[in-house]
Amino acid sequence: MKFTFKKTPSDSRQGDGASTDRDRLTSASSEESLDRSGRLRRRLLAIWLPITALLYMGTELLNPKGTDQLITTTATALKVLPIAAKHSSQLYLSGSVTEIALAALAASYFAIATLVRRRGSTLATIAAIVGAVGAFCGVVANMFGGINLAVVSTARLTNLQAARFLTTSFNSSTGKTFLDVYVFSEFLAPVLMFVALWRSRLVPRWLTILFVVGFELAEQTPSAGTVRVVAMMALFVVSMTLLAVWIWRSAGSRDAQAIDASN
Repeated sequence: MKFTFKKTPSDSRQGDGASTDRDRLTSASSEESLDRSGRLRRRLLAIWLPITALLYMGTELLNPKGTDQLITTTATALKVLPIAAKHSSQLYLSGSVTEIALAALAASYFAIATLVRRRGSTLATIAAIVGAVGAFCGVVANMFGGINLAVVSTARLTNLQAARFLTTSFNSSTGKTFLDVYVFSEFLAPVLMFVALWRSRLVPRWLTILFVVGFELAEQTPSAGTVRVVAMMALFVVSMTLLAVWIWRSAGSRDAQAIDASN
């Protein structure tokens, strides 16, 4: 004998309810996983801020005094070549650290941009893009400066030949373009980020001011000895470290997550 069991309406509703509960649990688990991934990414980005500041300081500390110049004339080239010849290994090292510092700077801009939500978020994104493009141009421009200077100072060239090579590199249309974009963005990006942070009101105003002043001051720091370099870059290191702490804390903030979810 064959028995057929019919599904009652109440059983159907119970089955649908169980399915809905499972879907909700799956959705909640997925959202929690995404939240954890987002927090992890934000904290990894935050680490780059103090690293960037220390690399920037290290670049100026390592760079031989008198070599951080734009070599656009033969007279300047002939002046720095003897210094470079005596400190070629140091120049290679400082040039390499500069490249790493600029790459870290690009990551730092995007890390700072994560602090800005709603008011100023678009401007923060623009500032991060401008800063990243400028950092890339800075990497290329540094090849025309510190790296090339280290190379020609150890090559079997006369000083006049080496000077002509350096000035030709700096004065080429490619060299000028990358250098101009780098210099322009180096000034503009921190100012744009300052305005974005100020408008967001999610970071203390004093920290926003400390950031832009420290950044602009660090960009003007010459390779002029340990004491002067450390003194001029202290604000930059402090502001980047404090912003890193702020980003790290915001990654675990429920308010920040709620704002992100609402967007």
